[in-house]
This record gives sequence, C-alpha cells and structure tokens, in this order.
Amino acid sequence: MVVLRLFRRLEERIFNVQQKTAEGVQTARDAVLRGGIIVMTAVVVIWISVFLYAAFYYAYMPNISHVRPVHLKFESCIDEKGICSFPSAHVQLTKKQHLLMVGQPYKVNLHLEMPESPTNRELGMFMVCAQLRDRDGVLVENACRSAMLHYRSSLLHILTTLTFSPMMILGSAEEKQNIVLEMFANFEEDQSHPVTDVYVQIQSRFVELYSATVMINAHLSGLRYIMFHWPILSAILGISTNLFFIALICVLSYLHFIAEDEILDDDFIFEKGEEEVDEEEDDDYKDEKSNTDRNFIFFLFTWKCKAKLPIDHRVN
Repeated sequence: MVVLRLFRRLEERIFNVQQKTAEGVQTARDAVLRGGIIVMTAVVVIWISVFLYAAFYYAYMPNISHVRPVHLKFESCIDEKGICSFPSAHVQLTKKQHLLMVGQPYKVNLHLEMPESPTNRELGMFMVCAQLRDRDGVLVENACRSAMLHYRSSLLHILTTLTFSPMMILGSAEEKQNIVLEMFANFEEDQSHPVTDVYVQIQSRFVELYSATVMINAHLSGLRYIMFHWPILSAILGISTNLFFIALICVLSYLHFIAEDEILDDDFIFEKGEEEVDEEEDDDYKDEKSNTDRNFIFFLFTWKCKAKLPIDHRVN
C-alpha cells in the first residue's frame, strides 16, 4: 500500500511538472508569436512611412536643373572670311509632353563661353534673343538680352597672362570668359502649352564663341526650399509624421475591433439569458396549464359523484 501511494504521488508530481512545462512552453510560444507580430507590424509601418515620404518627395519636388547644349548654326560667306548670318540654334528640351512642373517658377539662363580675342574685345555689345515654344510651334515666351565681354585694361590683361602663364602653357587655363545671360527670370509653365523647344539667336555676325549652353534652374521657395536644402531634417520630420498617423490609425482600428468583439460577446450572453428565461416561462406556463386541467377534471369528477351521474371514463 505504501509503495502504491508513493507511485501515485510520484505520478501526480510528474503530471503536474509536465502540465506546468506544457503551459510554460505554450506561454513562451504565445509571447514569441506576439513579439513577432509586433515586430513585423512595426517594420511594415516604418516601410510604409518611408515609402509615403519618398512618393511625396518625388511628386512634389521638381528637377532642380535642366542643362542642354546649344549647337549654333550659321551661313558661311563665300567671298570673304567670317559668317554671313546670325548664329541660331534649335534646342529640344524634351520629347515628352511635360518637362517643367506647372506652378513652379524657373530661371532660364544662357551661358556663352567666349574667347578674349581682339574681335570679341572690339565687338562691344550684341543682342541675344530666345523663344520658348510648345510641341506645335506656338510661341509661349520670348526675350532679348544684351551681352558683352567684361572689360579688362591692358595692364590687368598683361598681369593676368603672366600670373596664369604656367597653367596656360599646360592647358589647364584659357583666355576666355563665361558670360551668363538671364533670359527668363521667373518663368512658369503653362499647362495648356508646355514648353518643349527653345530657339536661340545671336544677333551679330562677328561674335566668336567656344560653346553655348541653356540652363533651366528651379527657383525654390517655401516647403520645397526646406526639403531641398535640409533633406535629412525634412526626411526625419516627414517620416516621423507619417509614422505617427499610421500608428495612430492602427491603434484605433485595433481598439475598434476589440470593442466590436466585446459587444458581440455581450449580445450573445444576453440572448442566451433571454432564451433561458423564455424556456423557464414556457415551463411555468405548461405547469400552470397542467394544474388547471387537473383541477377542472377533479371538479367534473366531484360534480358527477354528487349528481350520481355516470362517470365518463374518457375524461382523463
């Protein structure tokens, strides 16, 4: 008997240990599962925040600069040296429908790389005109600007040449000037006539040029200025804002689902309680009906006995 009791106690302890171990393992699994769900949710929310900020940045921020080379064309003279027409060029900005962002101001500059030759120094001022046209050739905007080489005296020219002569000999420096002409200071794209082509004409037959370039720069202001000049700070603020609102939506949705589950459970318990009450009322009604039928049968039986009438055995 003592041995059986010891075996029973040992079995009970082993069973309790196994049960506690199983409960601990299940609890650990639940904790790991919940932790994994929380980590995955956090990662997804963070990636969604980053994606939303990147999409907003791509859609809201324009391209800061567009650079196109200008290939000037002219008619050569037959009987004399030089050119017999104004140098002009057609610059195609894009083959698509839109290049510039609607509502964003732009600065359109023309860069002229001119040598400090005697011809250019004696040329003086000359005019440069530019036209902006859409795909169908409709004129959107035009402007003309005057230009000339920056003046330098003979003494300054000699000193500059002597100073930079080693670099000039090695080919790392040249006697040239880069003239920047602001053709359009505050140009905004017209949605009905998007600019796709630029026409440039230099109204002088004696100008000498190394190269020319059209540069379109976006004039940023407000939020776009902050996002461009402080990208890291803007990214941190934007992603944090998206993260806050997405996390808030997730928490409110979770609380809403929990509240709906509790309401459904309460409704189920309430309906179940009503059904039990209805069953009890039905049982009471059946008991009352059976008691009434018995009293009625007993009354008939007594009345027939007193009246000495034959008892109807069919009445139960």
